[in-house]
Amino acid sequence: MSDTYKPRRLYQVWRGSNKFFCGGRLIFGPDVASLFLSIFLIAGPSLAFCIKVYWRIHHDALHFSNWYPILALGVGLALLDLMFLLLTSGGDPGIVPRNLTPPETDEMLDSNTPSMEWVSGRTPHLRLPRTKDVVVNGHIVKVKYCDTCLLYRPLRASHCSICNNCVQKFDHHCPWVGQCIGIRNYRFFFMFISTSTILCMYVLVMSCVIISIDADKYGTAWRALEHDFISDFLIVYCFISVWFVGGLTCFHSYLICTNQTTYENFRYRYDKKDNPFSKGVLANIEEAFFTRLPPSQNHFRSFVPDMDTGFAGSATPNIGGDLAAPKEKIDIEMGVKGGEESSYSLPEILRNLDYDGLEDGIKFGDVDGKTAFDFLFSDDEGKGSVRQSVAESDTKSVRQSTAGSESDAAPRNMNASRRASSSPRAPSSADQ
Repeated sequence: MSDTYKPRRLYQVWRGSNKFFCGGRLIFGPDVASLFLSIFLIAGPSLAFCIKVYWRIHHDALHFSNWYPILALGVGLALLDLMFLLLTSGGDPGIVPRNLTPPETDEMLDSNTPSMEWVSGRTPHLRLPRTKDVVVNGHIVKVKYCDTCLLYRPLRASHCSICNNCVQKFDHHCPWVGQCIGIRNYRFFFMFISTSTILCMYVLVMSCVIISIDADKYGTAWRALEHDFISDFLIVYCFISVWFVGGLTCFHSYLICTNQTTYENFRYRYDKKDNPFSKGVLANIEEAFFTRLPPSQNHFRSFVPDMDTGFAGSATPNIGGDLAAPKEKIDIEMGVKGGEESSYSLPEILRNLDYDGLEDGIKFGDVDGKTAFDFLFSDDEGKGSVRQSVAESDTKSVRQSTAGSESDAAPRNMNASRRASSSPRAPSSADQ
């Protein structure tokens, strides 16, 4: 190890697409910029409402002198909403640590199912099934092999293409929080959207109450709307927003009661067939909110060995060569050239094969007066097929050579006759 080597932490060589802050203590998705938009959409209207109520308390004490609890509740809901947003976005959602090498088990090596495909270019004998069957409450559930993380995904886990990680109990990737929603932050996500719904409804109702109070002052509600533009904006904004976050809250309430994830609901349609993970409504609610969160499987601030830092530049580790795609087929006839053109290296065992010698060894014919035959046939079948193929090939060659000689002799005879007719004829004895 060189003197200039400095140990690096896991978050510094992380192969996913996540972004880390505060020395790896906070982990976000690659679209973390959308988090600031969400904060603005929550804090902006909430701040406008609180300023409006505070101004009314000090300038219209006759009607709003007792609105301090309403102001405090509005501030509390806004802070609570922002807190759940940050808890959802800034933590580990349940990332499954990826492997550096593909799994090797005896049952995988002995299996010959049609779904088997090559995983590593250096070890063509290693074949891994694309799926494995796992029994859950009497139901067979298939778990898939992840080519990026080099592992069989745990139950209910899926690979997020945005964060480039496998996430336990993957629900979806939320662009509003800039993070995947998984087993470790789902309850915070639900509290975030439900608190947002309550906050929107609260601001909407209180803004309407302010307009109704002003209507007594100005005579009609329309005139009150003309004089209070902040309340007008809050009413329209909260009315539109409550349909979005409210609908999302109702949908996830249904998913919690049935113990589904968004991914499972759209992919497997458990509402039309039995759900192997459902335990009943009360047990499902208890599992979602009152069970202990599993600890993170990744220690982002831990130091990693120097050998692991070599994989920091790529999302998929390079294990002794390029990893072939799941459906990539290696063409043996193309050799190394074909592997270079397709950016996939041909296995070493296939490069060293003597294809010319292999072809010469299986040709039919006589070698040094002895009959050679294909090793794929038995002795009797091989000898009979060899004699027949040799006889047929000799007959064809004789016919081709005879036809060729006859076709070549015809032009030669014609040319000879032309030269004889054109040359001067020698005088004979009769002429003399």
